[in-house]
Amino acid sequence: MSQTVRMVVLVVLLLLVDHTHSFQPLFSSKGNSTTHRDITQRAVLIKTAQVCRDIAAEEGWGFSLTIDDSLTVEKVQRACSSTGTSTSVLSTVRYQTSIAIMYFTNALVDVVFALSEEHHFDDETFTGGRDVITAGVFAVKSSVKQENYGAGRLVLGQVCHTLQDFYSHSNWVELGNKSPYAALIKPDQTLENLAGPSVPTCRNCTDGNCENNLLPDLQQQGLLTSGYFNLFSSEKPAGKCSHGGSFDKTSRKDPIGGISKDDTGSSHGSLHHQAADLAVNATVELLEDIRLAVGNKKFLQLMGLSQSTVLCFVIDTTGSMSDDIAEAKRVSFEIIDSKRGTQQEPSAYILVPFNDPGFGPLVMTTNADIFKDSINALTASGGGDIPEMCLSGLQLALTAAPSTSEIFVFTDAPAKDAHLKSTITALIESSKSVVTFMLTDVLASRRRRSLQGVRPRAMSQADAQLYRDLARASGGQAIEVTKDDLSKATTVIEDSSASAVVTVFQVVSNPGKPDNFSFTVDGSLKNMTAYITGKSSLTFSITSATGVTQSSSESSGPLATLTTTGNLRRLSLNAENQTGLWEISVNSNDPYSVKVIGQSSVNFIYNLVEAHEGAHGDYSLKEGRPLTGGNATILVTVTGSDTVTVKEVTLFDSSGPTEVNGTLQSVGSGSFLVTFTDVPAGDFVLRLKGEDSATSRSTHSSFQRQASTQIKPSSISVTTQTNNTSAEPGSTISVNFTVAATSNGVVNETATGTFTIQANNDRSYTSTSPSTLTIASGGKAEGTVTLTVPSSAASGTDVTLTIEAQNADATDINYAVLRFSVAAKVTDTTSPTCQVVSTTNCTSSSSACSSLQWMFVANITDGVNGTGIESVSINQGNGTLNTSTAVGMDGMNITVVSYSASCCSQSVRLAAVDNVGNVGICEGKAVTSTGGRTLTVSHWLWISVALSIIWR
Repeated sequence: MSQTVRMVVLVVLLLLVDHTHSFQPLFSSKGNSTTHRDITQRAVLIKTAQVCRDIAAEEGWGFSLTIDDSLTVEKVQRACSSTGTSTSVLSTVRYQTSIAIMYFTNALVDVVFALSEEHHFDDETFTGGRDVITAGVFAVKSSVKQENYGAGRLVLGQVCHTLQDFYSHSNWVELGNKSPYAALIKPDQTLENLAGPSVPTCRNCTDGNCENNLLPDLQQQGLLTSGYFNLFSSEKPAGKCSHGGSFDKTSRKDPIGGISKDDTGSSHGSLHHQAADLAVNATVELLEDIRLAVGNKKFLQLMGLSQSTVLCFVIDTTGSMSDDIAEAKRVSFEIIDSKRGTQQEPSAYILVPFNDPGFGPLVMTTNADIFKDSINALTASGGGDIPEMCLSGLQLALTAAPSTSEIFVFTDAPAKDAHLKSTITALIESSKSVVTFMLTDVLASRRRRSLQGVRPRAMSQADAQLYRDLARASGGQAIEVTKDDLSKATTVIEDSSASAVVTVFQVVSNPGKPDNFSFTVDGSLKNMTAYITGKSSLTFSITSATGVTQSSSESSGPLATLTTTGNLRRLSLNAENQTGLWEISVNSNDPYSVKVIGQSSVNFIYNLVEAHEGAHGDYSLKEGRPLTGGNATILVTVTGSDTVTVKEVTLFDSSGPTEVNGTLQSVGSGSFLVTFTDVPAGDFVLRLKGEDSATSRSTHSSFQRQASTQIKPSSISVTTQTNNTSAEPGSTISVNFTVAATSNGVVNETATGTFTIQANNDRSYTSTSPSTLTIASGGKAEGTVTLTVPSSAASGTDVTLTIEAQNADATDINYAVLRFSVAAKVTDTTSPTCQVVSTTNCTSSSSACSSLQWMFVANITDGVNGTGIESVSINQGNGTLNTSTAVGMDGMNITVVSYSASCCSQSVRLAAVDNVGNVGICEGKAVTSTGGRTLTVSHWLWISVALSIIWR
């Protein structure tokens, strides 16, 4: 198929795809139907709760949550907190964000793989569909093994879509099955009873009624089939079922009709809810398989179940940075040591050093001691010319850190790689991460001391402006201090590392002018802090809701404790029991910023989405920036409370000041589609206002929250077309993309012009792309980016590709950010096997069970061509597990497991995982005797031990 034809097909799909081709992706046009979003979230909540329940039982802390379909993100987050106290401030933002990533990538399958039979189990493509699932699951396990949890979530969402579609597209439900089809996630199991290519499966529906269109012989023989689907052709094998729906042309050819159960209005819509429930259970089983392979802790990290942030430092290591490195060590160690073992312990640690000409390597770990060792190993040396590779280091951090992370950059030098500014901005906007720069000695007035021959350096105001611009785009700060005062400024790092930090208000005034700013303090807020940056001439005052005022000349007053360091004023607010409208008045004609944060469970997440039209239109994530003058739709989800009523969502531009009000449409579960019309040019942030009617307060409490990251509309459209989401080592990915000039939100077909194109990836993989694209006609131009994955790339690695287009006068830019997983092809698809060697017995009397022991011994192997046993763990049971290795007479490696436990616990379930993530289950149960002595080791165990010695 030529590139032109592909483009035409894609345009048709984006405009016309009937999303009844699968469960509705995100939102149901029929209120009583279940969507992929519903199925995915229900399954994730159930499996997360089950894992937390198991951990609670193992560690001995209480878990009282009932696991059913009434679970919410807040209930599970609270129950999974080992503190379990109702008064602690817990954030569900990261958990909710992770779930959203999974259901968004789930929904994306209907766009990216719309014509792929195997991704939807259409056309009886059962082997191909199973291959999609199992290859994806192997990729997820590889990503988790590398601790690339973000990449793992992206693939997991896609895998879940294909698995879920099986139950709405096949006749599994019609065959009377009440449990999921386990063989779909077990590649070593045979797919049985498939209807052959020449076996008729359907007859015509009668008068539009398709309830009995499956052939009786098919049902009686228990043969499995799925419907055929095609947007463009009515051709299908004789006698075969169709998917059905207005856009499926095959459903108009005998046998007419379909068998899909995608919603209640589908051909077999009466079975929709049964199919959806089975899809939930199947997704839970898939998640269980991943949990067994990666372990409880990593599984919960994959689900994003963390209320704490990552601790992420990007540090200049050139010769003049010894003081800064020492301070970074001090503050990070203090955070680690004070929070280790608590709910506030950072969920991960990221460190990226940079200098010139190098940057990296990236250190990303969940082990605090590894992070400590890595930062301890940093030394300040060299430097050469003054500029350093700061943005290259920051790029690594932005692509490695989870969404909405806070990143701290330490430097005293300008960026040598300033050409990456647009790339960094794109990554900031797409990840919604906050970047704060700790800039030391910007245009230092005092004489710099020499460090063993390294010449003093100074950063000009123009150099620092790059960092200020990036900080502003992210909602972070550019803090400018002397090296001697740096330790006083790093309190902002400690502030941000607290749990459940929310942004109440933030504004940047550039150029500066005297102004008054108001913000609402609600009853859920604790430990509030305000930051004001600006020149030393800046003055301000703050006024509480009760009318009390404190000026900037008071370091300790009725409203706040003030500390000033460099350009930073930090106010620790005394806002307890002072709910209502507060005001900050700033007097300065120079640029300044104001930011107010606090701790609260109530927050929100948001994502730009775009509508797809058709008989049953839906939404998917939007690439890049919204279009100037057009409509913008944002999916907003309130987190941490089910008593919140959202009253207003606006795009706020303080430089205008411009405020655009959105129209709200509830889509359930605390989520709203917010539509903005005729979006003007500007630098906006999303602001949310509402009321909280929590039962602990007698009256409604007004609240406001603000997103940190800017939303900047563009008149340039950048769209990508690729059906690759993963790549094997040594392969090349091709990404076709289209750049268009727009006017009032639509393509300007009369526009002409040349755009500068820049494509960057965070792994420095070999890449090709055009440097420019010229629009000749139709308002669009097309290009291709290729990305070659080295053959040495480890499976589980991920790579982020950013494609940017800038207009000729460099005043406008838009971008697309794509993420790919590196996944080596797995040839070992056989699960480890277990052969029970011996089981000792326990007496039937329960009164003495605690004083008696039983033992279970088994040999676990991975086959002659297997990759070998990586781990064996206790899945059920509270005894003691020991393992040893032996070699069988056929040369096969054997893992000998021995498990001993009290006779009060008489069963065990072990999970054996091989080196590519295949999981085998080994189960044992004590033999119950009516009396006599309890054997410690059976004669079979002695034979096993003897043979093991001989085999060695």
